[in-house]
Amino acid sequence: MIVGLLWSMVILTFLQVCLRGLYTHGHLMWANTLMGHLDWSEAFVRLLVLWLTFLGASLLTADNKHIKIDIFSTILPEKWLPARELVLALAGILICAIMLKVCVGYIKMEMEFGGKLFLAFPSWVGQLILPGGFALILFRFILRALDQGLHVIKGNPR
Repeated sequence: MIVGLLWSMVILTFLQVCLRGLYTHGHLMWANTLMGHLDWSEAFVRLLVLWLTFLGASLLTADNKHIKIDIFSTILPEKWLPARELVLALAGILICAIMLKVCVGYIKMEMEFGGKLFLAFPSWVGQLILPGGFALILFRFILRALDQGLHVIKGNPR
């Protein structure tokens, strides 16, 4: 899915740039007409960036390769690493849960407002990736916290 989203973004953006160049520098009216039919593609590409970002972040969180700001990994002894990972996972759970709640409120507001994204598409439908993405990442952190919690209880360094 990520590869498909990325290719869609590249193709639509490349097509827009080529058509804009053909019209601006080549003065070809058909390019301008075609650009008019693709006026939705810029908003669609911006939406795809959000989807790609959240799906990629979820995959990286599953592999424990997400961005971390962690000074304790070099200071703490190895036997404390599962406890550190548990604390980091719990912090991730808290942050993602807060963001999920905020995003659900945002989607409710968008549904009430009734804005259109492109092609008469309701804006809230495309933005469902916001709560969906945070829910995916939250789920990954919950799994990590359970896994690390078991290792802390058993006393197994990981």
